[in-house]
Amino acid sequence: MVTVSDTQVTWLTQDAYDRLKHELDELIENRPVIAAKINDSREEGDLKENGGYHAAREEQAHQESRIRHLQELLRAAKVGEAPANDGLAEPGKILTVRYDGDDEDEKFLLATREEGAEGDLDVYSPESPLGRALLGAKEGEARQYELPNGNTQKVTLVKAVPYTG
Repeated sequence: MVTVSDTQVTWLTQDAYDRLKHELDELIENRPVIAAKINDSREEGDLKENGGYHAAREEQAHQESRIRHLQELLRAAKVGEAPANDGLAEPGKILTVRYDGDDEDEKFLLATREEGAEGDLDVYSPESPLGRALLGAKEGEARQYELPNGNTQKVTLVKAVPYTG
């Protein structure tokens, strides 16, 4: 599992930070509810055949994992500091690219899923093959990356502008 601390700092708009902080607060507030559900299910008897107990434990594990992820993400996040409008491909920017052999440009946000969750744009992680290939590219610069089938794809950065949420 890749944790947020393994990557660069995550840039978040104030809106995205507030939304994720609200989710974290709700998950933490909900801890006693899950614990009570586990306790109630435990009292129903044989744990080996108790589906409610196992479902509640699984829900608790998922919730605790999400809490840890959000805590780490928010701890390391840069909030509201838009990246410079310098034409470089970096997290927190909307990138316009053209793939070799294509006539049309494609636009996407280079960021984490959490940052782009509310928008209409596709979101590519800086850790994805395309994201890694484009990191640091200047407008007009061509890069290439490996596709899942082993072929390489050439892509040109047409434009890079800060995401404003």
